[in-house]
Amino acid sequence: MNLSRRGVLAAGGALGALAATGSAPAAASAASVRDRGRPRVRTGFDRLAADGYRLLRGRRVGIVTNLTGVTADVRHIVDVMHEDARVELTAVFGPEHGFRGTAQAGGSEGRYDDPATGLPVYDTYLKSGQDLADIFTASGVDTVLFDIQDAGARFYTYIWTLYDCMEAAALAGKRLVVLDRPNPVTGRAALGPVLDPAFATFVGRREIAQAHGMTVAELALLFNAEFLHENPVRLEVVTMSGWRRSDFFDATGLPWVPPSPNMPTPETALVYSGTCLFEGTNLSEGRGTTRPFELLGAEGIDRHWAEAANALRLPGVAFREAYFAPTFSKFQGKTVGGVQVHVQDREVFDPVRTGIGLLVTAKRTWSGFAWRPDNWIDKLTGNTRVRTMIDAGADTDAVVDAWRADLTAFRAKRRRYLRYGG
Repeated sequence: MNLSRRGVLAAGGALGALAATGSAPAAASAASVRDRGRPRVRTGFDRLAADGYRLLRGRRVGIVTNLTGVTADVRHIVDVMHEDARVELTAVFGPEHGFRGTAQAGGSEGRYDDPATGLPVYDTYLKSGQDLADIFTASGVDTVLFDIQDAGARFYTYIWTLYDCMEAAALAGKRLVVLDRPNPVTGRAALGPVLDPAFATFVGRREIAQAHGMTVAELALLFNAEFLHENPVRLEVVTMSGWRRSDFFDATGLPWVPPSPNMPTPETALVYSGTCLFEGTNLSEGRGTTRPFELLGAEGIDRHWAEAANALRLPGVAFREAYFAPTFSKFQGKTVGGVQVHVQDREVFDPVRTGIGLLVTAKRTWSGFAWRPDNWIDKLTGNTRVRTMIDAGADTDAVVDAWRADLTAFRAKRRRYLRYGG
């Protein structure tokens, strides 16, 4: 690891040696009963504020955040810090969907002054390298905070906003502080294929697993040591307290704020790292419905897909024949057939294997199945193997087995940067 001495807050820094500590199934159970009365998780921001913002003393601060940057009583942390004389907050940097979250997928809010605080809001979406470094320089900040709720999947772009900000902060000579939040689908295991660098895009910059099983602070430590080691940023992370690796989001006691318009609930995040693969096909991934990524379908699909998917007997999940009419995106205003994904036991549910099983059975049962013409599926999976193996008739187990060696190697690397037990 090539981290500066000021690097890991949990290992000693302005807040001292902050040890991170601390699942519940979808329905009430013995596990959820045991968790009753547990203190809620305290986020990185909670701990920073409780320490009187000592880490920011004497600094001109800018923050990369969005609508998920809230306190337990759902006040936005930008509003909280702006009102606190102990913090010199001078700029906000908005990611995809924007700072206040008004933009749809693939959009942002642009440059404007925030009406609530008067702070300048800079647009970081699709900006990286020296272009982003120049924005940090122009803003006049010397410390960049990062606080955004992640969804646990490699192709959820906020973690690559983090990566780009780390790289740009290093170029601009700025310090970067990551305020940690929970991985909503637990941090127990990494799942799925590991990105081949030849397929690097904004839905996957570097070689991590499709479901990474890490928090944003843990990812920052990994990025800095493994991928940015030639010019590492001056990185500090503020860990959570009370979070356990086995915790699903509903065990945290924290409010869920949709981190993007099509991530309305923690249940969406639970399936997302698998069913988002349908963005790479001509099927609807449920955008334009109230259950995005849980409803999947297209014109001409009938009950046979649900029957074939259920015949796979994938752990912890069942599939219901479903019909729906998206209000926007694919098949807008048309009634389509397909499946609804029902997670019945999230402790054993594997979202990535489930996504592969659904792709395999969709292709076998619907003659209209097609990949997106630009082979976007290769960007989402981080390789050509998933697409080419399914086209060649491989079954679910064969496709999953193809990434086993790469995943084993990533899991070993990932272990060095984990900061929570349980």
